[in-house]
Amino acid sequence: MICKNVNDTIKIGENFAKKLKGGEVILLRGDLGAGKTHFVKGAALGLGVTQTVTSPTFTLHNIYEGTKLTLNHFDFYRINEEEAAELGLEEYFNRANGVCFIEWAENIAGLLPKENIIVNITVIGNNEREITISNFD
Repeated sequence: MICKNVNDTIKIGENFAKKLKGGEVILLRGDLGAGKTHFVKGAALGLGVTQTVTSPTFTLHNIYEGTKLTLNHFDFYRINEEEAAELGLEEYFNRANGVCFIEWAENIAGLLPKENIIVNITVIGNNEREITISNFD
């Protein structure tokens, strides 16, 4: 899918989240500034979250209660697998009443469940992005 602007990215995230059932772990891949957090902002809308979604770069984990499911948003850019394990953050993975969106998941690869959904966001222009979603029925 090609996004012409941020609003397109948000809309794709929203439509994607409406199909989630609970327990899914979504790995967000893309360079800094690609639009991973904007995708999550859209997902939050799709899950009925009314809070403002912000990047968890410095907090590592933000939790948003939606009317459909709880949204767990992780950013492991500044943390490694050992540190994440010590914090017990993987305890949130696969909970039936929530979903996890993980930025920089490659930094904690050994903690990830085997079943996950991959969202790749590739910058193809100033405002344009290509979004591909794998392992999602």
